[in-house]
Amino acid sequence: MSVYLKQIKQLVELQKVDDVIYSVRKELQEAPQELKALEERFAEIEGNRARIVEKLDHLQDQQKRLSSEIDDDSARLKKSKSKLMQVENTREYHAMMREMDSMEKINRSREEEKFALLEELQLQSDRLAEIDLTYTGVKAELEVKRDGLQGKLDAAEARLADLEEQRAASSSQVPQPVFQRYEFIRSRLEHPVIVPVKEGICSGCNIAIPPQTFIELQRGQQILSCPNCQRLIYWCEHFSAPEAEAPKKPMQFFVND
Repeated sequence: MSVYLKQIKQLVELQKVDDVIYSVRKELQEAPQELKALEERFAEIEGNRARIVEKLDHLQDQQKRLSSEIDDDSARLKKSKSKLMQVENTREYHAMMREMDSMEKINRSREEEKFALLEELQLQSDRLAEIDLTYTGVKAELEVKRDGLQGKLDAAEARLADLEEQRAASSSQVPQPVFQRYEFIRSRLEHPVIVPVKEGICSGCNIAIPPQTFIELQRGQQILSCPNCQRLIYWCEHFSAPEAEAPKKPMQFFVND
């Protein structure tokens, strides 16, 4: 194996470790964010539930008031009907009839209001039953996430410590100048640092590299960077066949005059 291919292989192995480190660190970052998002969702559901409960309490108070008023009106109407039998003149009789008619109208109005109130009570009770299902589920999920978060973070931190040891071992195999170049790019670019080129396309930025750069890459004489994204690049075909095979002839590009 040539020096170039050996160094590329060392960088790819280092990148594999960094891939896992990147994934674990992302998990460490996202786990608390997921919990926060769930807490916010639960708070929203809890707020909606509290508003429904408050509305139900208000409706139930109205129902009690109406029932009491209807009962009072019924008692008054019954009492008025009893008095009607004792009326001694026509004028007093008509006055009492008008009063009773007014009381009956008020009573009917309150009965209609009570009916509408009962419908709204049923609607809000159904809404509460529906939101309670979501409320209970999210609350249970939140409790599980809260209980498991610290264990998850501790496990990730322990894994990171092991990975850092693996990284130290992998990086020690890379020549110092090459490693420093890798670290320089790693500190300035989004993960990953070294990527394969397939069919002339950099898999880091998905943009075609210039033909001359691609020819040099296929020759495998020096470590190159993508002119667009500046990541280190290697030709995927260098690792697609057994090492014992003769290297493939570089692809040629012809430009018409």
